[in-house]
Amino acid sequence: MTESFLPHMNGVTGSVLQILRHLERTGHEAHVLAPDAVGIPTEMSGAPVHAMPSVPLPGYPTVRVGTSPAHRVAASLRRFQPDVVHLASPFALGWRGALAAERLDIAAVAAYQTDVAAYTERYGIPGTIGIAQTHIARLHRRTTLTLAPSAESAQQLAALGVDRVRRWGRGVDAERFHPSRRSEALRASWGAERVIGYIGRLAPEKQVEDLAVLDGIPGTRVVIVGDGPSRARLEALMPRALFLGHLSGEALAAAIASFDVFVHPGESETFGQTLQEAHASGVPIVATGRGGPRDLVRMGIDGWLYRPGDSDDLRMRVQDLTGDERKRRAFGAAGWRAVQGRSWETVCDQLLGHLDEAIDLRRVDSALRARRMTRPEAPAAVTARPWNRYVALGDSLTEGLCDPAPDGSLRGWADRLALLLAARGGLHYANLAVRSKRVQDVCTTQLDRALELRPDLVSILIGANDLVGRTVDVQSIAARLEEAVVRLRAAGADVLLVTPFLPRRRAARIYVRRFSAFATAMAGVAARTGAILIDTDMHPTLPDRSNWGEDLVHLSSRGHRFLAYRAGEVLGVPHADALGALDAALHDNETLGAGLWWRRHALPWVWRRLQGRTAGDGRVAKHDRYVYLGRSAAQRDIPVA
Repeated sequence: MTESFLPHMNGVTGSVLQILRHLERTGHEAHVLAPDAVGIPTEMSGAPVHAMPSVPLPGYPTVRVGTSPAHRVAASLRRFQPDVVHLASPFALGWRGALAAERLDIAAVAAYQTDVAAYTERYGIPGTIGIAQTHIARLHRRTTLTLAPSAESAQQLAALGVDRVRRWGRGVDAERFHPSRRSEALRASWGAERVIGYIGRLAPEKQVEDLAVLDGIPGTRVVIVGDGPSRARLEALMPRALFLGHLSGEALAAAIASFDVFVHPGESETFGQTLQEAHASGVPIVATGRGGPRDLVRMGIDGWLYRPGDSDDLRMRVQDLTGDERKRRAFGAAGWRAVQGRSWETVCDQLLGHLDEAIDLRRVDSALRARRMTRPEAPAAVTARPWNRYVALGDSLTEGLCDPAPDGSLRGWADRLALLLAARGGLHYANLAVRSKRVQDVCTTQLDRALELRPDLVSILIGANDLVGRTVDVQSIAARLEEAVVRLRAAGADVLLVTPFLPRRRAARIYVRRFSAFATAMAGVAARTGAILIDTDMHPTLPDRSNWGEDLVHLSSRGHRFLAYRAGEVLGVPHADALGALDAALHDNETLGAGLWWRRHALPWVWRRLQGRTAGDGRVAKHDRYVYLGRSAAQRDIPVA
């Protein structure tokens, strides 16, 4: 479902066409809903196109805005029966698509491609910026998953309260856009020794008028490719510039490769597809230091980022490149190398992974509704503090059972999280968890010792052993846990609460209601105390068999890694998601234990229970006092009890 489609060609339409081609190549069935327009195709890459009623955008008649009501969209979806709905740059038609998908209980993935709030500001529509931001937040909170093309756009969405945001960029056609497309004949026809180029829509939000400061640089000519409502005004403003109008295909590829410098002034770009095409063409870039360009341009390597709104800085950066051929060549070559791994095939494969995740998450949302719960509000973003003293509390999961280290000791998710935190400058770490312990143990023995250690960060994962007992008072154990959190918070510690979880096994189903109730109670504890919560129900792959050890009770090494990186993300560890993906790839062929589960694990557990014993009887914590993780010996000694 797309806000823009053929015959109107722009970044949104281009990405939708690439996705459709990839879906056809990989054997998936697709269906397109798009605003009706003169010349819209009825089929594209094997996918039928359903043209929805639309009206022209005021001041921009070639852009159509879908006006179909949600029930009509739902009827179209019901006929096709999709597994997932992909909303490309949703706003008007996409809002109705989000409502229809929710009504039909279908996963919906929204790709954030257009900063509509910034556009309303550029067009000078009074009083609409706040309305646009509210609508964006409401729409994306309604979908199952949101894809942001850049770090800055992800931060914008988070500031609006949007959760479940994943990074997803755009691919580039590195065969069409290539340095070999450079044409000396074309450059000669432009009549300039050096060419400063721009490609894009000629509209207020693109800020093309900022290029006027470049129109008189000696020995250069500004060449502008594109069309739009601002063209006449821009031609009057820049009389020496050459306006080529709209180009596509081979003509566009030749034009961009024939530039000496590519300039991108727009401050509201969530990504910047033309920047990737310039890099693929071997052309250095000068772009505003805001939005998507910050992720695509590496300062002093393949281009320059100038201070937003600073025309003097823009002119200086462009002159630096137009006056230095060796630097232009070096920057251009670096940009070309940077995009070689960003093919559309790779990017669309990533999209398929996000669609699969959304289908899993939709099951989570359905389970929440069954618990009469709504999706929790997005938590406030946590900025990674320079924590110096981290203490982990809990049972066998935090002790690290089924996650052996190379020396035979146990690691576990908390040990792995400590290493992530230590990478920021060293960390003192204690792990007081002992197998088979319960909430009562954490709130007495472990809590008392933790307070003696004066930590500034404490993690708590506890409750599973309570919840699988013969009887349990969920509210009582949650209240006891809240008392412990209050004491830790009063002592100045940040507290990370992790809800206990179950494997995806038939035998575990009898406990699902208890675990759900306890997770709900823990969400309340976090809200009242200011603790940081990881609701493991929000990670539907955690119960998968691959994340569990051969005893089917404890996490495997893979599962411990998964939980550690999710905790790292919540705590604001830089690039935790990317590190987790890399770690998972390195262990992709890891085998699962295939031991005799009943003989090795189930029967001994039953025997201990019959005798009133637990596996943790007589055991002590593996790190009862701090161990130092880091390089600096000068930081190792701290005054703790």
